[in-house]
Amino acid sequence: MTASRALEPLSAVSQPLAAPAPAEVRLENVRKTFGEIVAVAGVDLEVREGEFFSLLGPSGCGKTTCLRMIAGFEEPTAGRILLHGKDVSGSPAYERDVNTVFQDYALFPHMSVRENVEYGLMVKRVGGQERRQRVTEALRMMRLDRFDRRKPGELSGGQRQRVALARAIVNQPRVLLLDEPLGALDLKLRQAMQIELKSIQERLSMTFIYVTHDQEEALTMSDRLAVMNQGRVEQVGTPAEVYERPATGFVAGFVGASNVLSGDAASAITGQRHAITVRPEKIRLGVAGEQPHGQEVSTPGVVRDVVYVGAFTRYVVDLDAGGELVVLQQNLAMSSMDVLQARGRRVSLFWDRQHSRVISESGGNQKQEEVG
Repeated sequence: MTASRALEPLSAVSQPLAAPAPAEVRLENVRKTFGEIVAVAGVDLEVREGEFFSLLGPSGCGKTTCLRMIAGFEEPTAGRILLHGKDVSGSPAYERDVNTVFQDYALFPHMSVRENVEYGLMVKRVGGQERRQRVTEALRMMRLDRFDRRKPGELSGGQRQRVALARAIVNQPRVLLLDEPLGALDLKLRQAMQIELKSIQERLSMTFIYVTHDQEEALTMSDRLAVMNQGRVEQVGTPAEVYERPATGFVAGFVGASNVLSGDAASAITGQRHAITVRPEKIRLGVAGEQPHGQEVSTPGVVRDVVYVGAFTRYVVDLDAGGELVVLQQNLAMSSMDVLQARGRRVSLFWDRQHSRVISESGGNQKQEEVG
């Protein structure tokens, strides 16, 4: 089934006069209110076929509500939701060609791994031979074939997560919805599962829509992502676009750490009073009195604080011009004792002019532009 879908775009290329295929999922001016509370305030989104698309944002921004409306668990107050070009805004969940994986896995504790994965196919009355074959393939893909007789309580967190995924993909949905599915895992396992999830999605050529508040997850796995805030979409783009060229001040602050300088400090450094932002890892820590090179921006200051984090060190520098900048530097040849001695030292900070971005108010949102 997935193979035939993967061939559809190729056949479209051979027919140049045909209309482009509709998006796999489209939200058109979708609103959702709960009484006087506006959870989603007019969202427009388009998710392409075979794409790993993430909805990223803080708690309460509306990302899970959007996912639940796509799944059919909530009905939009206004606007339309289209799946494969068909308006499903009022359709029940069981009529939509989607499956959802939840953070708590929602496995049946009294059933074996195989029975959990098979359950949805039994409800759909899929024939016995086909059912067994599809379950076996799903378990093999998730590396669970040796655990098929175990109960969920006998599995690790990562194994239970893979059972939930197998149960979802065995139904061969067009779209898989994932609501913070890695939230219950420890850091090391979560990082391993991020890579595994992306690999699974690519092998299946299936559309994944992934909800998370973890920027690392979104940047690691996504083909594209939407950053949400207060029920609205702030920016849609590839991970590199969103990180390197944030469209708003909120995106700059939420996706990765970002320094912001304004007023007299910004004026002294750039000649403009507009607030500027620059990523901590883009700044080079130099010795006091060192001169800038080429297109570098420079400013002197004093190291106020040093935080050693193993692979890198975080320096907080009080600027002579006012304000502060955080600098991240890799510990390529420095020990913890070496970096801690930097506290109180006068330094010069340098970064390429292209990495400074002006934050200006535009249409009620903070919008960013390059300095100079």
